[in-house]
Amino acid sequence: MAFSSKLDSFILSAYKSKNSTAPLSKIQPSSFLPRPSSLKPQKLPFRTRYDSTIRATSAPSSPSTAIAEPEGIKINSIPTKPFEGQKTGTSGLRKKVKVFTQENYLANWIQALFNSLPPEDYKNGLLVLGGDGRYFNREAAQIIIKIAAGNGVGKILVGKEGILSTPAVSAANGGFIMSASHNPGGPEYDWGIKFNYSSGQPAPESITDKIYGNTLSISEIKIADVPDVDLSKVGVTKFGSFSVEVIDPVSDYLELLETVFDFQLIKGLLSRPDFRFIFDAMHAVTGAYAKPIFVDKLGASLDSISNGIPLEDFGHGHPDPNLTYAKDLVNILYAENGPDFGAASDGDGDRNMILGRSFFVTPSDSVAVIAANTEAIPYFKNGVKGLARSMPTSGALDRVAEKLSLPFFEANGPWIQVPTGWKFFGNLMDAGNLSVCGEESFGTGSDHIREKDGIWAVLAWLSIIAHRNKDKKPGEKLISVSDVVKEHWATYGRNFFSRYDYEECESEGANKMIEYLRDIVSKSKAGDKYGSYVLQFADDFTYTDPVDGSVVSKQGVRFVFTDGSRIIYRLSGTGSAGATVRVYIEQFEPDVSKHDVEAQIALKPLIDLAISVSKLKDFTGREQPTVIT
Repeated sequence: MAFSSKLDSFILSAYKSKNSTAPLSKIQPSSFLPRPSSLKPQKLPFRTRYDSTIRATSAPSSPSTAIAEPEGIKINSIPTKPFEGQKTGTSGLRKKVKVFTQENYLANWIQALFNSLPPEDYKNGLLVLGGDGRYFNREAAQIIIKIAAGNGVGKILVGKEGILSTPAVSAANGGFIMSASHNPGGPEYDWGIKFNYSSGQPAPESITDKIYGNTLSISEIKIADVPDVDLSKVGVTKFGSFSVEVIDPVSDYLELLETVFDFQLIKGLLSRPDFRFIFDAMHAVTGAYAKPIFVDKLGASLDSISNGIPLEDFGHGHPDPNLTYAKDLVNILYAENGPDFGAASDGDGDRNMILGRSFFVTPSDSVAVIAANTEAIPYFKNGVKGLARSMPTSGALDRVAEKLSLPFFEANGPWIQVPTGWKFFGNLMDAGNLSVCGEESFGTGSDHIREKDGIWAVLAWLSIIAHRNKDKKPGEKLISVSDVVKEHWATYGRNFFSRYDYEECESEGANKMIEYLRDIVSKSKAGDKYGSYVLQFADDFTYTDPVDGSVVSKQGVRFVFTDGSRIIYRLSGTGSAGATVRVYIEQFEPDVSKHDVEAQIALKPLIDLAISVSKLKDFTGREQPTVIT
């Protein structure tokens, strides 16, 4: 249905559109998104690639002042005042819905963003707008559209009903993503906004720092006096020289994926009577993509899609694909005679979880297995340029890189380790140094776009299983997910890995714990004993980008021991309230006879050491983690 304007509680009361929602024009939607051959990101300003504009909804408590108008559009200048705390984290600005619905809160941040960009990067250019379908996206889309128009953007591409996954926005080379990712949605929960720049990658800190600086001094919002746009129908709406095109959220992204994978190979697997598949969309954005891709294109049965309708509150769920929040899927896969393959994706479609029958694939193992089996994916037919992982992710990927004799960067090697945050992979991709990368936080992807990509990871795994079984006749035992992973461990060794999350801790106690650990690091030296472990080094991770030389510090406190074991502590920037303390524990095991030991058992001495060294219970008051992966 058409989007209705419900903005009265949070827009400036004196500025309201005089017109009702305008009907879309009868013009057939232009195929404005680039074809797959041009979907590979390029570092070009938006206006060079397209023609575009945006718009928003906000109103002043004092009379508005008209300023210079673009063709056929009246632009109003709305007085405003700064809000504290509008600094973006690793994945944009995330707060509770009640924070964003304050008068001008979102509008201030959007205007501050335009104030931070060179005008030539957006004037008369095109921006993409989409989101995960969560609560408040409908109203926020109208605000963003109007402010964009007010700042001279020429055209906005917006997904039907405001739906576009984060990977789909990245494929279109940049714009606004309305999402709090894997965090819950609804009036009492989370909302977020992120800006993807240039080649479709998350905005670098050089831009997000400028945005934050401008939020502290903002005094006016430029807003176009245009009505709300009906986002329920595909088509074009024009306001003078500015236009909004509502597009199908799936078609161009699907067309890109068809250039990456062998869909016929995957379809052959999913059509086998002896192979059962299930995908849990968690009532999030990939619900809009699951049926067109897995059912309509690849031939999976309709009942293989679970929770496939995007809902504003994610069906009262927590759209985080892990063993805790995707428990229903886990129970299905671990049941007697469960499906052969299961997968889930998160709120905005960039994360993934992979499961086999009674078998969980850790994200660290997942990216390593994909990198070791790229012959199953046509996109990599000319080879892999390089591999990378976030620093807390296990070293399983490093061992694949070593075996493949891939290039490495001595400054941060072996094989590049970046801070947590997908934006750090972008420079490496643009420089032609990176093909496959991943994070232990359920993010996996490649240089086909500049974001992690949940559906890409699922298709990559289906490609590997299909490739391994392409010559299997009906009735022959299939090579399973667990077979592939265990074969990988036998070849490369197993990196036992676990992450303990302590969500929504009091920020003061969490920060004091990190400072306490930094003090220990400052006094540490090689050879120090920690129980039965001998310290190789301890530090607070600093990353020097090998492409542009930029430096990022304080990215995680590391204790690395002489046997290769690691303990890492960091505070997450992806929540909307309090602090999330993450503790990462890793231990390498080359002995095949020990590979089937349960991870929590194998890691227990190291886990106990991690809790003890940090005095986590004393600083946070937490006895148990919220999530264990």
